[in-house]
Amino acid sequence: MPSESPRVSRLEPYLARSEPAPTLLKMLVGVQLAGIREDAGLAQEQAARAVGFSPAKLSRIEAGKGRRPPTERDVRALLDFYGTEGHEASTLLQLLARAGEPGWWQRYDKRLLPEWFDRLVGLQEAAVAIRTFEIQYVPGLLQTPAYTRAVVSRGLPAAPSREVDRRVELRVRRTELLRREPAPQLWAILDESVLLRVLGSREVMREQLLHLVRMARLPHVTVQIVPLDVTNASAPSIPVTYLRFAGLDLPDIVYLEHIRSATFLEDRDETEEYRVTLDRLADEALDPRASLALLRQTLEQRYPAP
Repeated sequence: MPSESPRVSRLEPYLARSEPAPTLLKMLVGVQLAGIREDAGLAQEQAARAVGFSPAKLSRIEAGKGRRPPTERDVRALLDFYGTEGHEASTLLQLLARAGEPGWWQRYDKRLLPEWFDRLVGLQEAAVAIRTFEIQYVPGLLQTPAYTRAVVSRGLPAAPSREVDRRVELRVRRTELLRREPAPQLWAILDESVLLRVLGSREVMREQLLHLVRMARLPHVTVQIVPLDVTNASAPSIPVTYLRFAGLDLPDIVYLEHIRSATFLEDRDETEEYRVTLDRLADEALDPRASLALLRQTLEQRYPAP
């Protein structure tokens, strides 16, 4: 029997999580299967053909992609082929079983939760650090309910009120992530135009900026503003979210949002390019203290108390 991988002991704490984390667990199962394959000196295509999979199927399994986790039958076939037995195989199969437990967000109507958004929410739930840049809206994790309603109504003007209510409920539920213990580190960079663009009403904007001020004071939240007079800022033309996970060889992931879809980047060269871009943008933005001062100034001048 092959010697047990030292990775297994680091997987066991994930079995004790009180909250389901299907996206994280799918990724962990996939990363461990890829590591076992590589330890055996097998190429992905070679292993796929040996167990009757297409290379694309094994690639999806190892990347932890798809709304559902791989089947137990498929994972057992891989473990048997790799000669993985005992505690290591048992731990991976237990992780797989827990990966099938739905996260809170997966209990919503799938029409409100396309696969790409399902994956984003799951990744944010699993991340230890989230960096984001927004050029049009306040980042979702920092939105108030009224501001979220204005965003949803603007994007779906013909949607019935019941659908709008459910979408707002889903998006507001995401913000609870920042009130958990432990919460992820959130580093948000906003273009100043986000503060000036009135969504809903000036009262909605006042409440939203007050909320940003409160959130920016939290030790795990950093807010920076890129002023309008920084004309040569390294800002991307679309929103960017950069996610980092705790150990276990999980890759950093970049999420790029489009109008009706999204792109996820996991290649190290691509994600590193966005990390450098966000670092540069943070250097060009006001520092956190000056950003907080600009938030307060905008509140007083543009959205004064009635």
